[in-house]
Amino acid sequence: MSNNYYEILGVSKEATQAEIKIAFRKKARELHPDVNKAPDAEERFKELGKAYETLSNDEKRSLYDRYGEEGLTNAGYSTSGPFDFGFGDINDIFESFFGGMGGFSSGRTVDPNAPQRGHDLRLDIELEFEEAAFGIEKEIKIDHLEMCKDCYGTGAEPGTKPTVCPECNGQGRVVHLTKTILGSIQQVTTCPKCKGTGQIIGSPCKKCHGEGRIEVEKAIKVKIPAGVDNNAKIRVAKEGDAGINGGSSGDLYIVLYVKPHKEFKRDGFNVYSEINISIPQAVLGDTVTLNTIHGKKELIIPSGVEYGKILTIKNAGIPFLGHPEKRGDHLVKIRYNSPKSLNDEEKRLYKKLFEISENKKPNEKFIDKFKNAIHN
Repeated sequence: MSNNYYEILGVSKEATQAEIKIAFRKKARELHPDVNKAPDAEERFKELGKAYETLSNDEKRSLYDRYGEEGLTNAGYSTSGPFDFGFGDINDIFESFFGGMGGFSSGRTVDPNAPQRGHDLRLDIELEFEEAAFGIEKEIKIDHLEMCKDCYGTGAEPGTKPTVCPECNGQGRVVHLTKTILGSIQQVTTCPKCKGTGQIIGSPCKKCHGEGRIEVEKAIKVKIPAGVDNNAKIRVAKEGDAGINGGSSGDLYIVLYVKPHKEFKRDGFNVYSEINISIPQAVLGDTVTLNTIHGKKELIIPSGVEYGKILTIKNAGIPFLGHPEKRGDHLVKIRYNSPKSLNDEEKRLYKKLFEISENKKPNEKFIDKFKNAIHN
């Protein structure tokens, strides 16, 4: 089985979003386990979903193209999470595929006592700008459902056992026949006596009150990789709600939000800031020291720099996800203002500068004249 997302969808690396969606809809019709009875259909359908979830998202697709699945994992993205998968597309597929009949069932009987996976949970975390840039390990607290250790998830008081529901004979469903002028209509509903469990608990567990699970507050440590950005997601396996009837626990999905910085702005892995310089610095050039996320750095301002010019400090930006040894750049926008007040000496120099600029010789540089004016 291929693990290349483009091969799974059957498209080229240059495929447009429209082509990716069309390919996904076509493949989903072929591989859905309710339609395709091949032994590996379910696994292939899941792989198809992972591929579509990634390639239909421009940011994830870019990371995948550069670093593969490892890059997505290091970025805190899950390719099997509950947030970005195209379930709406699947609903559209089966709406059209089955003629809008309002649903489809393979007729398989569902065992009410079969293991059921627990729910996934979501937790939003706010990060400081630098925490997102360099990564951090955080301790967080979550409330989730855990299996009751007194009854081991059965819901029955220790020493007792649930019994089969006499109303539905353990099926969890009851069938009602209603006679109409068109004949008898069969309606299947959840058993009202056992509420679909197929079992009756005569002596509920005192600790969990017959639920089989209890809500517990838990502290866990989460490692946030360097370079994450707003809305990145981190999957923490098995930290969602506990399953039912021995089913596996769900996962915890942590969604990250990065606080704005008072001095810096971020675009991808580059950091932006602005600096105000004086007019003499703009004309003559200078070397200044300014803040970056990596500490103080020197910036060379060339003579005659224009207002709004962007200067670059290489490798002083955000570490790359999955490759922290690589960094973006720090980009600095130059600003300067006319002086609001001048002393007598400054007025004299500006006046002399004006006179020189109005009477300059054809081959004489303006900056040389300005320097001479400053030193006279």
